[in-house]
Amino acid sequence: MALSENEFEQMAEALLGRLAESIESAEADGVDVELQGPVLTVEIEAGAGRRGGTFVISKHAPTRQIWLSSPVSGASHYAFDGRTWMSTRDNAELLGRLAGDLAQAAGVDIDLA
Repeated sequence: MALSENEFEQMAEALLGRLAESIESAEADGVDVELQGPVLTVEIEAGAGRRGGTFVISKHAPTRQIWLSSPVSGASHYAFDGRTWMSTRDNAELLGRLAGDLAQAAGVDIDLA
């Protein structure tokens, strides 16, 4: 599904805001969340039961994609398919992959639904 620039901006900003709220509300130890403009950064301290690492989730306006950099699964790009954000590489769904990666890095489940 092709999104207009305005639709993409609105959807991407809403998504990043919801992700930041969901991760912050989990109140997981050693997890720091920062949303600045089009970039959401999640830093997780390594420690007991935690792999740790830095996640960067950002909107990429020229391609109308959400980009994820994960210390668990690496870099991936997601396009809106009319229903959800799907990987352009392997058809993984963004929220599922991010939730799984966050659980591995933080050692706790974080509900992103």
